Amino acid sequence: MPIVAHNSLPAFEKLRQDGQTVLTLDRATHQDIRELHIGLLNLMPDSALRVTEQQFIRLIGSCNQIAQLFVHPFSVSGLPRSKNTQTYIDKYYMDFEQIRQLGLDALIITGANVQSPVLDQQIFWGPLNAVFNWALENVTSVLCSCLATHALVKQLYDIDRKLLKRKRWGVYNHYVVETKHPMLRDINTRFDVPHSRYNDVTRKQLEAAGVSVLVENSDGEVHMAVSPDQFRVVYLQGHPEYYTSSLLKEYKREVSRFYSNEIADYPSHPDNYFDIEAMSIAENHQEKVRIAKNQGKSLPTFPEKQIQMYLHNTWRDTGKALFNNWLGLIYQLTNVDRKLAFTPGVNPEDPLGII
Repeated sequence: MPIVAHNSLPAFEKLRQDGQTVLTLDRATHQDIRELHIGLLNLMPDSALRVTEQQFIRLIGSCNQIAQLFVHPFSVSGLPRSKNTQTYIDKYYMDFEQIRQLGLDALIITGANVQSPVLDQQIFWGPLNAVFNWALENVTSVLCSCLATHALVKQLYDIDRKLLKRKRWGVYNHYVVETKHPMLRDINTRFDVPHSRYNDVTRKQLEAAGVSVLVENSDGEVHMAVSPDQFRVVYLQGHPEYYTSSLLKEYKREVSRFYSNEIADYPSHPDNYFDIEAMSIAENHQEKVRIAKNQGKSLPTFPEKQIQMYLHNTWRDTGKALFNNWLGLIYQLTNVDRKLAFTPGVNPEDPLGII
């Protein structure tokens, strides 16, 4: 599914430079191919806003070439923004009212950097709920990432996420619980997924609300689940969109926070992410940072390129397959009028016809 550069969003040019197929608007309008319009509600903080935007657009664009994909980034009020980031959003992002007027076939809602387990007291809670309520009535399927999952199950089922004793941070092996679900067609029954979160919603909480768990890890922690109708809402707690280096950049940030006394302890390595060589480089750097901090010297340069040489991506192919299945099902079910959720004859309470 080729991405269409329908405006001047810098992510489109970045993906083109990286070798991904990105159609110009002129070329797209002269092709007799169905369009899919996908909203990307980006809740990430300033430092991660653009890279998150690029990660999801790249993942969407890696799907099978059966439709032209128009990705429409937007955000909501109540999130702290610098002047530069707000200027970027004003220039390249749509606002929610524009989204409502034009309609969407699908919606992705990103995570956000909110560590408190209490979500309904956040400033953005009201605007986010307005998007949720509209999407549940007007969009074929909504895919929630991490915090968005926690927020929507709170709104719909009054499920409170639970603070973990230790941050779930690293790459973890998972297995498919429901192998016959159409969302998991032709996907490996065991695969890795990166996680980066302080909070969790459990299988017990979700199943009590009628939510179906599709993928979990060996400890019973949920990665993927779907709403009782099996498709209208897809819940993810992990991050299949992450680049190979995403966790490394988080680790680098945490090292800087330790040096500047924002956190008391030196950060542990992300679980199951560094091999022996990468771990050796990271530990050597840790010693240098501790010495520099104790002696009041400058923070040593982080050996990002050296460590990156030894990183491996064990989740990208499954992430692509998952998004390909999701968008393929939307393509079959959605109305040609993007303001309408379904083509005639589709039962919104059982859109896949599997209940």
